[in-house]
Amino acid sequence: MKLEGSCHCGEVHFSLESETPYPFMLCYCSICRKTGGGGGYAINIMGLAATLKVQGANNVKSFYPWSDHPARTERSEGLRHFCGECGTALWVSNERWRELIHPFASAIDTPLPAAPERNHILLDFKPAWVPLPDSAGDHHYPNYPGESIQTWHEQRGLLAKGE
Repeated sequence: MKLEGSCHCGEVHFSLESETPYPFMLCYCSICRKTGGGGGYAINIMGLAATLKVQGANNVKSFYPWSDHPARTERSEGLRHFCGECGTALWVSNERWRELIHPFASAIDTPLPAAPERNHILLDFKPAWVPLPDSAGDHHYPNYPGESIQTWHEQRGLLAKGE
């Protein structure tokens, strides 16, 4: 499935292909809460890095956030990309998975399919002020679940190959 996304101010537009377009995993870690959306969690989906096309790339900035906030002694492996003009979180890349890009669902303009269930992850890091929705079929994990984005889509027959 082709995904198209942009920042809030319109200086950055991007597209990429994704076989795993369902936004099902809500992450409550401090990195996602502070850099990904402002609602207490962030949702990343997954795309193929080789298909990433960016217009306005000169406005894309990036950084490695602290993985141990607030101690600030260890950096995350995930390189966060954002618009340098308006601050919109765009995608995450990681040298360990060079073939993948993880765009923030919030930056995607293409209508995404509704997930049949959601995984709420890294709940050990969720602050008390963030409500935890409990819809039928939702799953809750104190840390990372045992399945990847790819595996979740495969197990549910939701891979979007060739769309």
